[in-house]
Amino acid sequence: MSSYDKTQRRERSVRRTGVLSCAIALGICATCSLSQIIPERLYNGRDRRLPVLVQTPDGFAGEIEIELRIRGEAAALETAAGASGRADLAALFPSLWRTESPSTLYAQLVLDGAPVGAALVLQPMLTPNYAMNMSEQNPMLPVIGRGRVMFEDERVTLRHQSGLSDEAEREIVYSGIRAYVDQHVIFETTEGDIRFRLRPDAAPNTAFNFRHLVGGGFYTDIIFHRVVATLPNGAPFVIQTGDPSGGGSGGPGFFLDLEPTTLAHDFGVISMARSDDPNSNGSQIFVCLSREGTAHLDGRYTAFGEAISGAEVIERIGRVEVGENDRPVDPPMIISARLVDAAPLGEEADRVSKPTAPVVER
Repeated sequence: MSSYDKTQRRERSVRRTGVLSCAIALGICATCSLSQIIPERLYNGRDRRLPVLVQTPDGFAGEIEIELRIRGEAAALETAAGASGRADLAALFPSLWRTESPSTLYAQLVLDGAPVGAALVLQPMLTPNYAMNMSEQNPMLPVIGRGRVMFEDERVTLRHQSGLSDEAEREIVYSGIRAYVDQHVIFETTEGDIRFRLRPDAAPNTAFNFRHLVGGGFYTDIIFHRVVATLPNGAPFVIQTGDPSGGGSGGPGFFLDLEPTTLAHDFGVISMARSDDPNSNGSQIFVCLSREGTAHLDGRYTAFGEAISGAEVIERIGRVEVGENDRPVDPPMIISARLVDAAPLGEEADRVSKPTAPVVER
């Protein structure tokens, strides 16, 4: 049997399995790693089981542990003894339902003291905020189409969905956990590849929306329709893409509300572009070309990921010749985008830095 036939047979087998079929549609591949924690379902209601599959190499007889971690912190928040096969994370970590301050956590598989496989993202399902326009912004900011955005005191005002302005009256409901395997996004562009680490710990809904679009093939043959190499003050600004129509006003057919983020705009950071309405995030994104040029976007736009390779590619795209309205004369293109499993927590590459040496043209 040829390797192609074997691949087709394996894919047909996976499609016959309900849980794994759903996982593949979400960009979660249970066969991508020999050792990993695989969620049985994406959505898990509060105070219920949180079923997972602990997948280890055949015949492994060493120590199996699961660490509950906060991204960026060296020490685990909690550690529980594990075993190969099905498990209930809610039973292993009762604090998941008992916490009074739910936040995005990661469940990392550890074999004989070493983290292995991509971590499991555990995003709390919380009542969200929405943004309100209050005053006028700088027209140079990344927007969809030709509209302008309104701000109060240079920042977007966030209000609870109930419309109540008094913080004391806000009711935040913790409904459960969305659980999925941590993955990176690779853009294959005409200028080379860029690999992004998504940051659901910083902007969970935006990061998940982006991986949904990537997993569905949205970013296929899409141009970079806007390149602003420098602002009037000389600071490098952004490269913008994500409109299948190529005109700068298109999107996926739905909007996502502005989401507060803890990730600052800086070189290689990926963030959402939008129209006048701060709650009009969809598929258009921009990649920052410098901290100096994009620091003023903090609090106004939702940054949700960061490049960990491809700094030279970002620079090359940022240097293309542009015409009227910052549109490239010969627009670079995203040929395709795909999801790949992330490295274990603590073993991922650092975020890219702006190249100091001249970038070689392709």
